Amino acid sequence: MFRAKLSVVPAWMALAAAAWLVAGCSTTKVDETANWSPNKIYSEAKDEAGSGAYDKAIPLYEKLEGRAAGTPLAQQAQLEKAYAQYKAGEKPAAIATIDRFMKLHPASPALDYALYLKGIVNFNDDLGMFAFLTRQDLSERDQKAAKESFQAFKELVTRFPDSRYTPDARQRMNYVVNSLAQYEVHVARYYYQRGAYLAAINRAQLALADYREVPALEEALYIMVQSYDKLGLNDLRDDAKRVLTTNYPQSEYLTRGFRGKDDPWWKVW
Repeated sequence: MFRAKLSVVPAWMALAAAAWLVAGCSTTKVDETANWSPNKIYSEAKDEAGSGAYDKAIPLYEKLEGRAAGTPLAQQAQLEKAYAQYKAGEKPAAIATIDRFMKLHPASPALDYALYLKGIVNFNDDLGMFAFLTRQDLSERDQKAAKESFQAFKELVTRFPDSRYTPDARQRMNYVVNSLAQYEVHVARYYYQRGAYLAAINRAQLALADYREVPALEEALYIMVQSYDKLGLNDLRDDAKRVLTTNYPQSEYLTRGFRGKDDPWWKVW
């Protein structure tokens, strides 16, 4: 009669397997916050964020959202998490957190701050208050974030005109509009420098049609003057020049031409 032969596991293999199991168990992450109160979690998250450890603050805020669900503290955690994500460079995540907050809490007294924060995230993503240190013209960047920033600020000032954040939002809206107008002029200049004079004129005219009383319009008119001159359209050139000198009687474009790379559009001193 056939009998299966039982194999005996060597002792060293059994010991190795046991050691592997122990090692695996030892790597299981222990949740230090398991017995913490919501207030303690919030305090720890604030401390981490205050010290600049946003990567450590974010998961604490996430835990607090779950532990304190349905309370004002959970709402506070959402907004502070969004700010921490923004400071940690996780801007898409910050926007997603803000959008989720506004969807879940449309009547929140902090809605004005949520809109302001959304504008700030996009504002800095595309514009950056100190981007001039890189010598990069702000108008040369993709303008999608700038437009989204403007929309958030616009909703803020429209819905909450008395909000503490509204005055700053208005200033930033002006800055964004200037950038958007200059973007159109930047494209017009690009076309002009490559000999596409009709395209340059069309883009300059777009800036003039869409924006009012922004610095970029002076250069838009100058591009039109130069482009019409290159095309030999003297009457249109003279008309554009007349508009330029009427609105900007001290314009330096007519004497020195285009600004240099080290002379950004926003420099007013």
